[in-house]
Formats: sequence, C-alpha cells, structure tokens
Amino acid sequence: MTASPSPPAPPARWRELASPVLAPRAALVLLGIWLNAADSLVTATIMPSVARDLGGYAWFGWAVAGYLLGSIMAGASSGQLAQRLGLRTALILAALAYATGCAVSAGAPSIQIFLIGRLVQGIGAGWIVGFCYVAIGVVFPERLWARMFGAGAGVWGVASFLGPLVGGAFAAAGIWRWAFWMFAGQGLLFVVAVIALLKAGQGSDDEATRPLAWRTLSLLAVAIFAIAGADIATGRIWPSILLVLGLAFLALAGRVNAAPGERLLPREAAHPATLAGSGYAMIFAFSVASAVFGVYGAAILQTLQRLSPLQAGYVVSMDAVGWTATALIVSGQPDRRHGTLIRGGALTITAGLICLAVFIGTPWIWGVVAGAAILGAGFGLAWALITRRILGALPADELALGAAATPTTQLIGGAVGAAAAGAIANLLGLAHAFTPQRAAFAAPWLFAAFLPVAALGCLAAARLGQGVREG
Repeated sequence: MTASPSPPAPPARWRELASPVLAPRAALVLLGIWLNAADSLVTATIMPSVARDLGGYAWFGWAVAGYLLGSIMAGASSGQLAQRLGLRTALILAALAYATGCAVSAGAPSIQIFLIGRLVQGIGAGWIVGFCYVAIGVVFPERLWARMFGAGAGVWGVASFLGPLVGGAFAAAGIWRWAFWMFAGQGLLFVVAVIALLKAGQGSDDEATRPLAWRTLSLLAVAIFAIAGADIATGRIWPSILLVLGLAFLALAGRVNAAPGERLLPREAAHPATLAGSGYAMIFAFSVASAVFGVYGAAILQTLQRLSPLQAGYVVSMDAVGWTATALIVSGQPDRRHGTLIRGGALTITAGLICLAVFIGTPWIWGVVAGAAILGAGFGLAWALITRRILGALPADELALGAAATPTTQLIGGAVGAAAAGAIANLLGLAHAFTPQRAAFAAPWLFAAFLPVAALGCLAAARLGQGVREG
C-alpha cells in the first residue's frame, strides 16, 4: 500500500505579507531597497546644482561612478558579512555607513569631500540591499520569496519615477543639501527599525565559505578610477591614455575573474560567444551606453533649454515611464516571443539613444522626451527576460552566482558608462566650460559616442535571442 501524496502547499498571497508579523519586516526590507534605488536617482537632477555650488562640472561622472563602485564592492561581500556578523548587526552597520556618507555629502565644503561622501553612501547602500536580499531568504517563508522579490522590483520602479522628481524639487528650491540630510535621516530610521524588528544572530550560512573576489574587485576599481580620471585630466593626450588604461584593466579584471576563488561573475560572462556570455554582454553594453543620459541629461536640459531642475527631472523620468509601461506588457508574453522581445528591446534602446543624440542639442524638447521614453521602453521590453535566458544556459552549480551576477554586471556597466561619459565630456570641452554654446556643440557628440557600444549590445542581443525558442 503506497502512502498518499502530501497536499500541495497553498499558493502565496499578497495579503500574507500584510499580516501583523510579516508586514513590519516586509516594510523594513522595502525601505532598505528604497534607500539605494531613490538615492542614486535623486542625484541625477541634483548634480547640476551641486556643480554650480561646489565647482564640480569636471567631476560629474565621479558622482555616479563612485557611488556605483561602492555598491559593487559592498554588494560582493554582503553575503559573507551577513553570515559572519549576523544579519541584524550587519544591517545596522550598513545603515550607519549609509547615513554617514549622506551627511558627508550634505555638509561638503568642496566637490572632493562631496565625492567621498558619495563613495561611502554607495558602500552603505550596496550592503543594505545585499543584506535585505539575504533577509528575504532568512526572515520570510520560501513560498513568499517570489512575492517579496516582486515587491522589491516594484520599489525600484517607483524610485525610477519619483527619484528624479524629488531631486528636481530640492534643486529647484535651492536646498539640494537637504536631499542628502533627508536620506541620512531615513538611514537612521532604518537603524531603529532593524533594532526593533530583527533578532540578533540571524544570518545565512550559504556564503560562509565562498571567498571574496578581491583581485577582480581591485582591478575593477582601478579600471573605473582610471576612466574617471580622464574626466579631470587636462589636454588631449592624458584623457586618451587614461581611457585606454581603464579599458585594459577592465579586460584584465575579466580574465582574472576566471581564476579559482575569483568568481565575481560566472565563467561564461567573459565569453560573449556563449549564450550566457551574450546575455551578460548585452546587460553590460546597454548599461554603459545609457549611463550618459542619467549623468548629463538634466544638466544639458537645464543649460540649453533653461528648464528648472524639477522640469528637467520630469524629462529624465520619462525613461522610467517607458520602462514601466513596456515591462507590464512583457510580463504576460509567452516564451515563444521572448527572443523577438529581447532583440526588439535592444533595437529600441538603440533607437532611443539615436533620438537623444539628434535632439539633445536642439530646442526640440519633445524630441528629447520621446527619446527618453523610447530608451526606457527598450529596457522594459528586454530586461526582465535576459536573466531568465542566462540562467537557462548556465550549469546548475553556477545558478546562484549567475543570478547575483546580473545586477552586478548592470552596476559595473553603469559605473564604467558614467566614468566614460565624464571622460568624453572632458575631451569635448564640457568639463570646464558648461556654457549653452559649448553644450549645444558637445551634447550630440557626447551621446553619439556611445552608439558603437549600443551596436555591440545589439549583436549580443541577436545571439541571446536566437537561443530562445520561437516556435
């Protein structure tokens, strides 16, 4: 006589997260994700005001690249620290680091001190997000994990829309420093919530033995700082040399990543000819190519179009509007269409960049609005499908690393793109003379310079899309 099978577990429901026990903890995790998502996006519309007050037009790329580099370095170590320190202690230290970085930026008397604050903010934010994702696996039942990850993605979507608007509102009021004081306060509020809601000793054993990829991370940091150094180098020779050196160190980091104990990314990430490698190449290329709009879009609009910071924030947020709209459409599409959507998304992103390159230096503001919306729509079409395709091509023993590597690759691409945007802006003469005349001349070339990178992303998308069954 065979035993009857156990009944299936009941389906997870959203209302379970609203229970008296789980609701405060869900709010804690989502607040942590919000701190990272909103802070990085607020800065896009605040930086022109920061540059005017602190004399930092030559350092535009550093504000984004430094923050993202800190997030990458911290995120890579979050699993191990959560295990060694305990989740509660790790979250408290991360939030204190984040709040400290915000306070340093808020009170900075010079652009250099401001950038130190941004780096510390990035480290704190990277740890917070990493620890929050660890917390999802530790604090919540397994059947609710998908709901929590979905809620986290929703926070990113809301932050993508609200972040530039919040930054624009603070900048328009002439109180950009208060935006950072606000986030410092939220960081301290997060500390209080962690102390109240999490028990000591909770952690994850999964990351206890995996070594940190310190050589890969160090080479990556050198590469990004070399590229960013081209932002402030004088003349034409030194910026070009620093760009080449940065790209060389970036390639070296990819090679070192394949060594034992240096696995920041899966082996195939360094081999674009493979299916998974083409997916990572697509993520990296389009993250690099699109970073220029987040770094310089608001500044150019304020300079050329005479838009207020809030108005420029609305234009920049059209990227998020396009992304959200198409992502909702894609969420219900069957597998047989995923290849077409991935390739179509890549072409749409490229079309958005072309539109921005054409209109960014002209009085046709609606062309810029359309370009931003098209750019975001391309990401919405393809982005949710790329990770799924990558994971389907990886061996079982690399699935966890592969999943974690997709946001890491996006952060690396964003950091490299931000640094490169600043370097190219320097070569075009924008770094030290951000005047309407100079911006009108340089802006189209600044955006056009990233179209070859987008073309490489399209090639990777063609390879990745072919691997998705169409029929």
